[in-house]
Amino acid sequence: MVREAQKSEAIMLQEQIIDEIKQIPGDKLAEVYDLIHYFRLGLKHEADLLPKQRPIGLAKEIFQMPASFFDPLPKAKSL
Repeated sequence: MVREAQKSEAIMLQEQIIDEIKQIPGDKLAEVYDLIHYFRLGLKHEADLLPKQRPIGLAKEIFQMPASFFDPLPKAKSL
């Protein structure tokens, strides 16, 4: 249900943007195109730079090793 609401809201925003663009004089459309195009490329580049998400269990400062982890290992029994 939430996803459908977000989808319809996005469609409404796209329609509003198109309506605004239709009111821009033709000699200024190249500037608007450049703005939108390079904004979109910047978003893509930004997403590419984000670090890939690590597994939750290894997240920094969330997972702590128990103190016993650092205890010496027992001596091996000889056969």
